[in-house]
Amino acid sequence: MHVRDLVGESVAGMLARPVRTALTTLGTVLGITTLVVTLGVAATAGNQIVGRFDALVATAITVEVPENPDRPLVEWDAVERLTRLRGVESAAAVAESEEGANLSVRSNDLVDPARVTTHSLTVLAATTGLPDAARGRMVRGRFYDAGHIRRRDRVAVIGDQAARMLGVTRLDRAPAIFIGKHAYTVIGILGDLRRERNLSTAVLVPPTVGRQFGLGDVTRVLVNTSLGATGLITGQAPAALSPGNESLLQVVAPPSPTRARDQAQDDVNALFLILGLVSLVVGAVGIANVTLVTVMERVPEIGLRRSLGAARRHIAAQFLLESTLIGLTGGVIGAALGVVTVVAVSAAKQWTPLLDARLAITAPVAGAVVGLLAGLYPALRAARMEPVDALR
Repeated sequence: MHVRDLVGESVAGMLARPVRTALTTLGTVLGITTLVVTLGVAATAGNQIVGRFDALVATAITVEVPENPDRPLVEWDAVERLTRLRGVESAAAVAESEEGANLSVRSNDLVDPARVTTHSLTVLAATTGLPDAARGRMVRGRFYDAGHIRRRDRVAVIGDQAARMLGVTRLDRAPAIFIGKHAYTVIGILGDLRRERNLSTAVLVPPTVGRQFGLGDVTRVLVNTSLGATGLITGQAPAALSPGNESLLQVVAPPSPTRARDQAQDDVNALFLILGLVSLVVGAVGIANVTLVTVMERVPEIGLRRSLGAARRHIAAQFLLESTLIGLTGGVIGAALGVVTVVAVSAAKQWTPLLDARLAITAPVAGAVVGLLAGLYPALRAARMEPVDALR
């Protein structure tokens, strides 16, 4: 049988029962669509994940300062040297200790004695660059400045959650809070923290004031870098903060964003790829069942072809080609629907669609392979029929 005749007979066999062929193709369409959407959305989401990871995590460095009985390893003004390094966007030194970590803080009982609230809150001392280093903003008032630190003013900045707990809602009347027996004027409320979110329930005081709470020595330095400068600053920060004592400082740097992206994308792919493969298996079973039914219905045709001289390989090739064409058609339609779905989802989420062109090209091939494998058994069964038995 000539190849052209074989293709013509296979196409005629497909079009002879269009409704059945369409329903059979539907399984492959769903499988390929699911596969393309899965890989496309996973790649797009992975790209968004690594973008957010870069912006929020991959540029954050923390320098841990151990306690030194001889002298402080990091002075408060050392942060100024650190911020002069190329690639450092913001930095702040923080002092925290067990002694000052949980102190009794109460609202001003002189203003409204009936609404006095007392809470055990974290009290920290920090330099003036803390709002930027914590990636937050002042939702009310302002942060204390170098003048407050130099004059040892009893001022405080509280987190937005701490403000709600203490009932501080306005700053125009210079509200005060009591830490222990001393009153501190609240000049600002810090909120919208994307780093160090525990500061939302903390009380921040100038370093010169924090000494009376055991907050005289720097315990941590928060650093934010430009994208891509993390590795450079990780090596330079200890020398800038404490020359000669670099080995005593511990720098906590984020993991590689590329590795995080690959892990996230691999996890998403592994999860949803199974769904796509299951859909393909369902489509393959559908093609196999319909092809087998078609073989049973066309037994007289097979017998007539064999009696007229068609070889077994011709019969097998015809049914294999029919199932392959069904799979190929489903693959083409599924790939097109998958690409459209990925673009639509990305547009709805305001993402940049990321889809490997090779996937859109190989998806129809995958559909054809599924159809070929699904039609293998029915084709072999048709080829094994004897002409006399088939005509009978």
